[in-house]
Amino acid sequence: MFTFADRGEASAEQRLRDLLEEVSLADEVGLDVFGVGEHHRPEYAVSAPAVVLAAAAVKTSRIRLTSAVTVLSSDDPVRVFQQFSTVDLLSGGRAEVMVGRGSFIESFPLFGYDLRDYDALFAEKLDLLLRLREDEHVTWSGRFRTSLAGEGVYPRPLQNPLPVWVAVGGTPESAVRAGSLGLRMPEQFKPFAELHRRAAREAGHEPPRLSINSHGYIAPTSEEALDESFPYVAAAMNRIGRERGWPPLTRADYEASAALRGANFVGTPEQVVEKILFQHDVFGHDRFLVQFTVGGIPHEGILRSIELLGREVAPAVRAALAQPE
Repeated sequence: MFTFADRGEASAEQRLRDLLEEVSLADEVGLDVFGVGEHHRPEYAVSAPAVVLAAAAVKTSRIRLTSAVTVLSSDDPVRVFQQFSTVDLLSGGRAEVMVGRGSFIESFPLFGYDLRDYDALFAEKLDLLLRLREDEHVTWSGRFRTSLAGEGVYPRPLQNPLPVWVAVGGTPESAVRAGSLGLRMPEQFKPFAELHRRAAREAGHEPPRLSINSHGYIAPTSEEALDESFPYVAAAMNRIGRERGWPPLTRADYEASAALRGANFVGTPEQVVEKILFQHDVFGHDRFLVQFTVGGIPHEGILRSIELLGREVAPAVRAALAQPE
């Protein structure tokens, strides 16, 4: 699962305490991955995912820990590498970094970058991050940051190389970039998934692992899942929609998105299992990440969703995928 640590009515301090309880429970019930997103807005509690993941590293024992995402375009790749190498060492080799250009733009003026360089910043910084994975003494020069002349970059992670995923929001160019670099890509759309794999093959890579990331909420009945989550999800989506010109999210829209061919995983454990397996038949992906915390859904409901995901959904999916064709 992953979270943006939406605050809702909670203080930032309380939301971070709740987040650490959520990742501890996710570890306890046997989930594989916990991701933390980066935002620079008042409605979210995390602007520094690596700091939160470092705290999670010492409270967990087996779950993998990743950003979801690190806004690499407005960050320093050297510092990102050092931070996640540190999380990797603290966690005994369980860290990953998911990088993206950012669907929110607040970090660009905050750190002194020009939005006109949105794509160029990401391309250059991703190049440096990948070089740092391979060599501690990188010789490199770029347009947006000071050149490196073989200075050592430390600490080195326990994993070699440190796993890097590229978050793709919906453009063919992003899918091609991720595949041609041999990187992992969370994606929702089958044509882009094929572009990603084709680009990897053409660049001489084995097809990288593919993840799908979606919103969701799990409850004993589908009515409970929809009723409990909709007000919070609608409030969050409509707030963002007013900034971006989206139409309001209606209850009918939300219910349609929870159907088998919709984007969201809202329903009973059985419905969520069916939908994960349905999408696996379509995309053949390796990882599924779900975000339960949209809009500040109450903590108790999030904990129940984590319990159901870990104790009912994940075991059923694993068992089904272990069966012969």
